[in-house]
Amino acid sequence: MKTTTLISIGLGLAIVAALLIMPLYMARYSLYILSMWAVMTIAAIGLNLTLGYAGQISLAQGAFVGIGAYAAGILTTAHGWPLLSVLPLAALLCFVIGWGLGYPALRVQHHYLAFVTLAFSTLAFLIFRNEEWLTKGVYGIENIKRPIIFGWNTFRPLPFYYLCLAALAVTTALTWWIVHSPWGRAFLALRENPLRAQSLGIDTRRYTLMAFAIGSAFGGVSGVFYAPLVEFIEPGAFTLALSLNILLMVIVGGSGFFFGPFVGALIAVLLPEWLRFTKGYYLILYAVLVMILLVYSPKGILGFIEGWLADRRTRRASATRAAAEPSLRAETQS
Repeated sequence: MKTTTLISIGLGLAIVAALLIMPLYMARYSLYILSMWAVMTIAAIGLNLTLGYAGQISLAQGAFVGIGAYAAGILTTAHGWPLLSVLPLAALLCFVIGWGLGYPALRVQHHYLAFVTLAFSTLAFLIFRNEEWLTKGVYGIENIKRPIIFGWNTFRPLPFYYLCLAALAVTTALTWWIVHSPWGRAFLALRENPLRAQSLGIDTRRYTLMAFAIGSAFGGVSGVFYAPLVEFIEPGAFTLALSLNILLMVIVGGSGFFFGPFVGALIAVLLPEWLRFTKGYYLILYAVLVMILLVYSPKGILGFIEGWLADRRTRRASATRAAAEPSLRAETQS
């Protein structure tokens, strides 16, 4: 086994151990921030499938988080549904809506598609705000309880964090399977060259719709856990700003990289908290740091690391070849 592989495995195990052990010694607010990171990472993973792997831009991921959150809020508070019963329903609802939203992607691309998804995001916000009979409008839905699962009470911050982490683990495993399945390879072909993919017999129409639907379903799953995490939802939480923030997570982490959403969500959720010591300037500093990052690394953090490693390997190979040239020349002359 290669040294780099062993290092990667060791680093992965260390991160998993840290995510499991460190929260035992954290305060309530720190647990809340970590839970928010896990929830937002699920939404970013969905957008990464749509944008990073299939190449279809979407500004509607925040709307799907809102749909999942309102589904959880309405069904658990007004109808007494267990949270885990809401989960498949919210995912299916967002899958169907995402499939329908994918149809414009069959006819328009790039910034035109962005405008279509932007319109849907605005429509969803207006429904959340104006349909008071369903969503309670600007008054929001409060007292969204955290679940009890087979006797396991997640009311306190630490158990609910582990629930969010478990949901993230399941989402990660499912995404790994999708990316390494024929679906994932079809998504990559669709992103790189749709015409060539179609010439190879790939049903680009179906895979475009599938990319939107699966990414939207992950957004709904994120919303189901977002609602009991904050325990109060209102339309202002699901504006275009949330969709742009999730898009930022994907781009900053590295669009098309499997672990890009994890890194991007870490930056988007934790960096503003780390900069709060600057008081009123923390959002300005956050924006400046993100702009500097994207200027010097347009492919995101993982793209920068990959490029640096590739450059290092190239230099090492060149040095090895240069060192071997004298001996090769001597052998040739002899």
